[in-house]
Amino acid sequence: MIRVLLADDQSLVRAGFRALLDAQPDIEVVGEAADGEEALRRVRELGPDVVLMDIRMPLLDGLAATRRITGDTLLASVKVVILTTFELDEYVFEAIRSGASGFLVKHTEPAELVRAIRAVREGDALLSPGVTRRLIAEFASRSKEPADLLGLGELTEREREVMTLVGIGLSNDEIARRLVVSPLTAKTHVSRTMVKLGARDRAQLVVLAYESGLVRPGWLG
Repeated sequence: MIRVLLADDQSLVRAGFRALLDAQPDIEVVGEAADGEEALRRVRELGPDVVLMDIRMPLLDGLAATRRITGDTLLASVKVVILTTFELDEYVFEAIRSGASGFLVKHTEPAELVRAIRAVREGDALLSPGVTRRLIAEFASRSKEPADLLGLGELTEREREVMTLVGIGLSNDEIARRLVVSPLTAKTHVSRTMVKLGARDRAQLVVLAYESGLVRPGWLG
């Protein structure tokens, strides 16, 4: 079962999500929170697999709560999906910088929300190639000197190549076609790269690809 925590200050929204998710055979809503502080407490108490986190909440907003969750080594297995009514790039950028594994707007179709929870649990990021490219463009506009990245030297040449392709927004299928390998092999390379770098998920791998200098401005295609 995928254990989910709902964090939203509107009880009606939480009730709707709970009804949808509890109807799934492989998903269980284990708790709810009405503000960011309560969300932190409930995450520590319940240890959910996935948190659906609203951005705008009282006491502590969703982005700040996400930073605390993803910054706690005891909660390393918890994935956070940011929910908002605003589909703005600045929110996407800040959500991923905060450590979120994905970003969804609240008018997302029910089936897509369910699919997203399953994908995040498996370590995939909820970022389309288009969103990934905009994210990298945002990094480019704030470009600094590449950072020394612990673990980068442990990557094989193929893993560096795969990390670069993830960074410019290619999916596993697109990486497989580019490298002339199977999608399963591409996924394996991505997974091994994340393990070596300590990346929580694919979204963080995109961030690391840019910050390490493997992906640079002008490579967006």
